[in-house]
Amino acid sequence: MTFDLAAIGAGLPVLAAREELEQVLRRERMAVVQAPPGTGKTTLVPPLVAEVVAQLASRDSTEPGRVVVTQPRRIAARAAARRLGQLSAGRPGEPVGFTVRGESTATRRTAVEFVTTGVLLRRLLADPGLDGTAAVVLDEVHERALDSDLVFAMLVELRELRPDLLLVVMSATLDAARWAGLLGGAQGPAPVVAVATDLHPLEVRWSPTPPGTRRLDDRGLTPAFLDHLAATAREALASTGEGNVLVFVPGAREADRVAERLQGQGIEAQALSGSLDARAQDAVLTDRPGRRVIVATAVAESSLTVPGVRAVVDSGLSREPRYDTGRRMGGLVTVSEPRSSAEQRAGRAARLGPGLVIRCFPESDWPRLRPFTVPEIATADLTGAALDLACWGSPGGHGLALPDPPPPAAMAGAVATLTALGALDEGGRATDLGRRIASVPADPRLARALLEAAPLVGSRAAAGAVAMLAGDERAPGGDLERLLRELRSGRGPAAHRWRREADRLESLVGQQSGEPAGALGLVVAMAHPDRIARRRGPDSTAYLTTGGTGAGLEQGSALRGQEWLAVAEMARARTSDASGAVIRAAVPITRELAEQAAEHLRTRRVEARFESGRVAARSLDLLGAVELAATPVAPSVEQGREAVLQVLRERGLGLDGPGLLEWGEGPRVLRARLGLLHRVLGDPWPAVDETSLLECSDEWLAPELDRLATGTPAPRLDLTSALRRLLPWPEAGRLDELAPERIEVPTGSLVRLAYPEDPADRVVLAVKLQECFGLLETPRILDGRVPVLMHLLSPAQRPLAVTDDLASFWANAYPAVRAENRGRYRKHPWPDDPLSAAPRRGTTKSGH
Repeated sequence: MTFDLAAIGAGLPVLAAREELEQVLRRERMAVVQAPPGTGKTTLVPPLVAEVVAQLASRDSTEPGRVVVTQPRRIAARAAARRLGQLSAGRPGEPVGFTVRGESTATRRTAVEFVTTGVLLRRLLADPGLDGTAAVVLDEVHERALDSDLVFAMLVELRELRPDLLLVVMSATLDAARWAGLLGGAQGPAPVVAVATDLHPLEVRWSPTPPGTRRLDDRGLTPAFLDHLAATAREALASTGEGNVLVFVPGAREADRVAERLQGQGIEAQALSGSLDARAQDAVLTDRPGRRVIVATAVAESSLTVPGVRAVVDSGLSREPRYDTGRRMGGLVTVSEPRSSAEQRAGRAARLGPGLVIRCFPESDWPRLRPFTVPEIATADLTGAALDLACWGSPGGHGLALPDPPPPAAMAGAVATLTALGALDEGGRATDLGRRIASVPADPRLARALLEAAPLVGSRAAAGAVAMLAGDERAPGGDLERLLRELRSGRGPAAHRWRREADRLESLVGQQSGEPAGALGLVVAMAHPDRIARRRGPDSTAYLTTGGTGAGLEQGSALRGQEWLAVAEMARARTSDASGAVIRAAVPITRELAEQAAEHLRTRRVEARFESGRVAARSLDLLGAVELAATPVAPSVEQGREAVLQVLRERGLGLDGPGLLEWGEGPRVLRARLGLLHRVLGDPWPAVDETSLLECSDEWLAPELDRLATGTPAPRLDLTSALRRLLPWPEAGRLDELAPERIEVPTGSLVRLAYPEDPADRVVLAVKLQECFGLLETPRILDGRVPVLMHLLSPAQRPLAVTDDLASFWANAYPAVRAENRGRYRKHPWPDDPLSAAPRRGTTKSGH
C-alpha cells in the first residue's frame, strides 16, 4: 500500500521537512529528526520512512520490509497506530498495526508497526538481525528511558552488520547534535532534520500552594495539594473561554484522585495514564464537543497529543526511578520536574491558539530546576539492563554506543544480583536460565520466580502472584495477601488489568500443576531472596533481611507481629530504629518456606569476637545475614587472631580513648620519646601516630595480639617491649642519649622529663628552683637541637617561672621571684647570686 503523505501531513508543521527527510534517508539511510511536541513527527515520519523503504526495495528489486516505530509507553504506541491507521483508511494491522505487551494487531501485511521499546528490545535479543525489518524509528529518545538507550546502542551496532537498515532517531528537545554524533559514529555525525513550529502566545501564571501547605509528605502528594490542583484546574477552565484543560501530575493514583475531586464538583474530568485499558484511553484521546479536564501523567508531555487543549495546569512534579546501591533498593520517587519537562508541558497549551499555563509552584523555584531529565540509566535499578546486555553479548555495556555509561556501582550490584539468581555465570555471561529469564517481559527477579515457582505451586498461582507484584497497586497496610484477595474478587480496572496480565504470564510458562498453598509467599521469597526478613525481637517492628538490610514496619502495618516476612517492596525513610528503610509491601511466611526459597544463601560458619577482654566464639547457622541458630564453641588460634584484629580495626589502639590496648605510663613515655625523635630527626626513627602504628602492627605488635587471642588480658601485655621492636638499628643504641628519660641537674638529682603526646609540643623539665643554682645554660636534648622548657618550682612544688633561657631568667626575672618568695619559704636558700651559690635539694640547715 502507498501512503498519501500529503493527506496524512495536512496541517502538520513536519510536512515542511518531508522532501529534505526523504532525500537524506535515500542517501544516508539514517537521520535525526528534531521536532517539538505537536508538530506531527510521530504521525508523518513513519509512513514517510515506509515510502522510502518501498522506493529502495523497488530500485533493488527486493521485497520491502516492515517499518518498526518505538514508543516509550503502551498507551502511546496504541494511540499512534490508531491515529495513523485512521488517516490511512485501512483496517487494524493493515497497513498500520501495533504490538505492546499482551496485545497486538500486527499481521503479515503490516507495513508500519508501532511497538513499545521493551517489545523491540525482546525482539533484538531473540533475533539480533531483525530479519524482515527494513527500518526502525526510535521516537521520544529525549525521555532517556533505559530501554530506549539500550535499543539505540544495539541498533547502532546492528547497522555495522546491516548497512541496509534505515534508522531514524526522533527527539522533541534541542539535543539533536548529540544524538547525531552517537548515531553516525566514526563516519561522522548523522544528518539532522529540524522541524520548527510557531507556538501561539502563552500566558504563564504561578500558583504556589497556600502558606503551610506541603506538596509532598512521606506517602506522596498531600491531600491538600491535590485539592489545590483541582481548584487550579477550575480556575484554568474559567479563565479560558474555549478548549480543554490538561493537568499534569506525577502518577496514575494522583490522576485518579484529582479527577474524582473535579467530578464531585460537577466538572467533566478524566484521568489519563498508561494503566488504563485501550478502550478507556481511546475515550480520553477522542476529540468531542464540550469542555473537560484531562488529568494526565508524563505520558501526555510528548508521547501523546491530547485534543483541544488550551490551558495547562502543571504540578511541577514528576516521578523518576531511583536506586540505592548500598541497600539494593529501587523504586519510583516524586521529585521536581526538569525545566525541559515544564516547557514541554506548557507548550501543549499553545498549539491551537493563545494558551495559558498555571504552574503550581513559586516562580522563585524556576531558576533552581535542573535543565534536563536525568537519564534513567544513571538512577534506576540496572538488573534488567545488565541481563539484556549480557544476552546481547556486551556484558556491562562494554563496546556499545550507549548515550551514557552505566554507573559502575549500580552495574556491579546488578551483576551480583543476577549471579545470585543464576542468570549470569562468574564471567558475567548469560546462562541458559538467564536467557530464559530474559525472554519473560518482566523484572528478572519476578521472571525467575515465575519460572521456578510454577512447577511447585502451579502456573496459575505463580502467574497471579507475579502479575500482582509487577503492577502498581498499593497493598493495604503493606499486606500483599489482602491485595491479592481484593484483585481476585474485584471487578474494577485494577482487577481487570491483573487478570489480563496473569493470563499472559501463565501462557508463557504453560499449564503446570502444583500445590498453591503459600504460593504468594514462595513467589515473593524467590523473587527477592535477599529481602526475606526476620523480626529482631518478640515485640519488635524492626526486621533484618537476609541481604543484611535493617528495615521497619510502617505505622499501623497489618504485618505487625509476624516473625518472618517475604518483602516485595522497601523504601528509604526515616524510621524509629534508624535503619533507614521501611517495609512497604510483604507477605508472612514460615521459616521452612524462607529456607526453601533462599537455600542458596544458607551458610554455616564460626564467628569469634573479642569481648570483655577475651575471645569467645559461636558456631552460626545463617540464612544470608539472618541468624537461625548459634552454639558456643572453642575458638581456634586463627579465629582468635582475626577477632582481635577486627577489634583493632574498629576501635584502634586506645591511644586517645577506649581501645583494644591499655597503655601504662612506661609505653606512653617511650612512644612520646619516639614521636619527638621522628619529628626532629626523621628517618630511620619511626612514626608512632595511631595511623602509622596500625599500618605496621604486624612488625611490632604481632606477639601481643597472639597473646590476646589465646586469653592473655590486655593489662598484662608489655607494650614497652613491643614498641622497642620498632627501634632502628644501630641508632637504637643512642635512644637514651638523644631522648633521655631523665636529666641530671646540679644537685646530682636525675629529674624525669615530661615528653608530650603531641611531638610538636614542648618537652618539660619540672625541677625545684634551688636545685638549679649554678646552672647557666638551659639543658638541651637530641644532640642539642631541642631546648627543654623548664618549670622552676617552689619548695612546695608550685611553678615559680617557666623558661627555656636560664641565663635570661637569672639576670632578669630571678630578683623579683626571690623578693616575692623568700619570706614565704624562709628555710630555703634565696641567694643574691644564684650562679655562684651551691645547689640544694633540701633546706638551708639540711646542708644538701
